[in-house]
Amino acid sequence: MAKDSGEKLIASNKKALHDYFVLQKLEAGIELTGTEVKSLRDGKANLKDSYVGFDGGQAYLLSAHISPYSHGNLQNHDPERQRRLLLHKREIEKLHVQIVEKGLTIVPLRLYFKGSRVKVEIAVERGKKQYDKRETEKRREADREAAAAMKIR
Repeated sequence: MAKDSGEKLIASNKKALHDYFVLQKLEAGIELTGTEVKSLRDGKANLKDSYVGFDGGQAYLLSAHISPYSHGNLQNHDPERQRRLLLHKREIEKLHVQIVEKGLTIVPLRLYFKGSRVKVEIAVERGKKQYDKRETEKRREADREAAAAMKIR
């Protein structure tokens, strides 16, 4: 998919797919500084344990780590700073209501370049219980075995 649409993956959050049920996906822009973009071009980002929070009618990406740029100087960025997500006001309000009323979580799934712009794919998710994780793993293992049996024949 990434090659067809001109997208270049920077980082993905595989742990989010393991720990949560994905209910809805959304693409958002992200407000970055120059050294952050240069660091992302080097592929130095980590979305593990990051999430989306709301403050003052804005959506922010929190706990996402973008390493400092190696050739940066005094203008280098803080690696863990909160970064504003670029969404329409209606989208922000809708997401905020889902978090407050339904007790859901919004987590970034992947960070990628779309053309020259950096985009974040965020997902509205509901947490999995331990038995849900085991069930998902059993289903995945059964599918793997079925595919292997079909390949042998």
